[in-house]
Amino acid sequence: MSAPRISFEFFPPRSLDASFRLWETMKMLAPLKPGFVSVTYGAGGTTRQLTHEAVKAIGTHFGVDVAAHLTCVDATREETLAIANSYAEAGVNQIVALRGDPPKGAERFTAHPEGFADSVELIEALAATGKFNLRVGAYPEPHPEAADDLADVRWLKRKFEAGADSAITQFFFEAETFLRFRDKCAKEGITKLIIPGILPIENWEGTKRFAARCAAQVPAHLDEAFTKANAEGREAELSVQVCADLCRRLMAEGVEDFQFYTLNRPHLTLAVCAEFGIHPEGQAAA
Repeated sequence: MSAPRISFEFFPPRSLDASFRLWETMKMLAPLKPGFVSVTYGAGGTTRQLTHEAVKAIGTHFGVDVAAHLTCVDATREETLAIANSYAEAGVNQIVALRGDPPKGAERFTAHPEGFADSVELIEALAATGKFNLRVGAYPEPHPEAADDLADVRWLKRKFEAGADSAITQFFFEAETFLRFRDKCAKEGITKLIIPGILPIENWEGTKRFAARCAAQVPAHLDEAFTKANAEGREAELSVQVCADLCRRLMAEGVEDFQFYTLNRPHLTLAVCAEFGIHPEGQAAA
């Protein structure tokens, strides 16, 4: 079984210490030669400028292909497309186009009166520029706002029809979750690449809270295993094992691409990639 193609997601730093951590993380992960890396955009567009700065710095200093997240939240169409154009001028040719989460304190997304109503409108406008490879989000488990089990699949199909080139999923805990979703997509006629999003678990309690916000189902057996591992001081070891096993199961079903949600911490992602023979360039397996 050949090594998978990999990519990484980072979030823009909000402090000097966080900037140093991102920089050290990039120094450790860039030598793995990811196909691309992506930089997120805070809820309500709160990290818009930070995202722009991080995207430019990573692309310039590490020589990797960077995909900038871009959302519809709290901006006019003109403002949003101006941000996209600034990326193009900086040499960024990939965008992860998302509707975006509601601003803090808001329960639901509300479009700006002069903004894009949803991700499909944003994708159509970006595709019309001809400047970008467009990646979008996908939800292997029903999005909290989904009307039914097929709503996310049909919405993803609309995103592809609007001009998206590939999709990256929300994280999940069991391979069957992604495989069932992939089968539903195929039945709806979706043929473009869907990359599973993989989350190396840094902190189990924090991960469970994150999962609850995303409506990701937490298997009881994992909760038991991590509770025990945490008590025994081997949570990191279990995390690598769980993550690598998830990837192996997906690879056995033909999955060749993974995006790792690094949380700006490199060590678990490095360890998981090493399980598949992916080491920093020039470094052989031990």
